Amino acid sequence: MADLNRAIHSALKDCLNLKRNETILIVADSPLQELGYRFYQSAKNISKNSNLIILPELTGYGEPSKSVATFMNNSEVIVLITSRSLSHTMARRRASKNGARIASLPGITPEALTRTMNGNYREIKNRSRKLADILTIGRSVHLTTKQGTDLVLSISKMKGYPDTGMIHEPGQFSNLPAGEGCAAPVPGSANGTLVIDGSFPGIGKIVNPIKMSVKDGYVVRISGDSEAQIVRKLIRPFGKDARKIAEIGIGTNPHAKFTGCTLEDEKVLGTVHIGFGNNVSFGGRNDICCHFDAVLLKPTLTIDEHIIIKDGELRV
Repeated sequence: MADLNRAIHSALKDCLNLKRNETILIVADSPLQELGYRFYQSAKNISKNSNLIILPELTGYGEPSKSVATFMNNSEVIVLITSRSLSHTMARRRASKNGARIASLPGITPEALTRTMNGNYREIKNRSRKLADILTIGRSVHLTTKQGTDLVLSISKMKGYPDTGMIHEPGQFSNLPAGEGCAAPVPGSANGTLVIDGSFPGIGKIVNPIKMSVKDGYVVRISGDSEAQIVRKLIRPFGKDARKIAEIGIGTNPHAKFTGCTLEDEKVLGTVHIGFGNNVSFGGRNDICCHFDAVLLKPTLTIDEHIIIKDGELRV
């Protein structure tokens, strides 16, 4: 219990740099309301203007209500603790544009929070920024795994973004736990085969790998056992643009563990995740109300013929 409280305090003070005179809003949905309340209690010990909103369970992707969005626009610091991510919503982006410092913790567990929030993000920050720079400079990407992934895409003239966990400046946004460098690919450039062997939102750990055929930037076929059927069902309501390859991300957090929770899995050092759907937050133009991250284990990643990861070992 004490360790969890320290982790929450670290998130608020070390990562968000919450101050006494700032307005903070905690948004949680019912499955995570206990953790949301703990954040609220800790925030009240720091800020004299702390607020908590508990939503019904978020079972799908979409925008929060207008009243919640208005509350977000009137807050200087926001913590999103929800079952489904609100990271890629227009409400979040508007609040960021309005100057709010925002941390998103979709699907977080107390155990993961306690383990990963150690208050020392310097190493993660430096590694994430280095990889973001590599992605910014890079042009061609080749991703393979022993499970059968063989995917090529272009990141020429696309900007890399670091997820550092340091949210001290107005408008900054990060996941907690943090730790990745990511970029949106050039639209239409992704081609090849993607075999998901790590985890996927709404499923957790993958038992039977899911094979995806990618052509001209879109997933055109999903094959496999029951997990593949779940992925098709999750993506189908959002149409073709939900199948668009939206992101390539590289995990940089040595404290993160592979647990089946996408929020943490995609941060594990040496993993790669491929995102589908919305990518407006990191330089893309696919403005759709869903984002799915597929985590790959022990990948080999080459950028402009330079090996960045070899079988899950970061080489830079």
